[in-house]
Amino acid sequence: MPDMTSNTPDRSRTRFPGISSRAYEHPADRSALVALRSLSGFDTVLKRLAGLFSERAIRLMFLGGSVRAGETQFRNINDMVRDSAYILDLPEVPELYVVQDPVPNAMAIGTDHPFIVLNTGLVDLLDDEELRFVVAHEVGHVLSGHAVYRTMALILTSLGARLAWLPFGNIAISAILMGLNEWQRKSELSADRAGLLAGQDVEAGKRALMKMAGGGKLTEMDAEAFREQAREYDEAGDVRDGLLKFLNLLTRSHPYAVVRFVELDHWATDGGYQRILAGDYERRDDDSGASVSDEIKNAAKAYRDSWNRSSDPFIGVVKGAAEGAVNVGEKIFSRFGRPGDDRNRDA
Repeated sequence: MPDMTSNTPDRSRTRFPGISSRAYEHPADRSALVALRSLSGFDTVLKRLAGLFSERAIRLMFLGGSVRAGETQFRNINDMVRDSAYILDLPEVPELYVVQDPVPNAMAIGTDHPFIVLNTGLVDLLDDEELRFVVAHEVGHVLSGHAVYRTMALILTSLGARLAWLPFGNIAISAILMGLNEWQRKSELSADRAGLLAGQDVEAGKRALMKMAGGGKLTEMDAEAFREQAREYDEAGDVRDGLLKFLNLLTRSHPYAVVRFVELDHWATDGGYQRILAGDYERRDDDSGASVSDEIKNAAKAYRDSWNRSSDPFIGVVKGAAEGAVNVGEKIFSRFGRPGDDRNRDA
């Protein structure tokens, strides 16, 4: 077990110099980010929207009302942040704040200098390696730039609440939030992969997800039974259950724990995780050449693979229509994805 009280980064784990977030991102998440960043003027619009949200004010709120991890406060967790940033080669180590809240939760927010917030409920719930997975999960959000887009979702949620008194005032914002929630659910799968890359302990990641679903009595839970539960959730009862699952997810920012458990386990065993550990991964220096059309194709393939693995009757019913929509999307991006037009600008 590495010494978590040392002042030097943990070098017992494989490090990934220059790794691009594209290396571990879920294809649907990656294609959305590449497409967004390739839009002319998107950064300008994002910055103007972020102007409605004072990162300075919210940081001051946590500075005044929580505990900032450092050399003399929550040093163990502070070391986890530094180690995760070192392993994932994040240029700037994010600040981390621990806030008194019994609900197990964590988030990465901010635009210019994103920071991480951990609730005490999560700190108390997890052991060191499980907590490392969660901390690295949040560092992965920062490396992917997710904190910026999650901040956007917070802004839109706030605007929707302010406009709720107007007839149809928040309908458009609600529609945008539904789209952002779909993206964010995929971004959580990406961040779980980052958590695994930095922690390099598959079982700890799975334990953390189980605990977040059922609490700290791990002796009362079983990984295989949890996997069977995930299988039952996927198969559902009939088309009605599949539709209900779809409706239940519309307002959720995170996938259900059983889904995350299976997705993480699948990625850990399907070759993707091992490939990166072996040093075969996309580099940050090549991000400017990322192709929108290629990423859309990768996302389409990921969705098809997911549909083929699923036993959900509802997926079977809508699969034909969804496949048609994916094919149309691929054709559109192939038509407009001319060389020089579909590259991803650094964001």
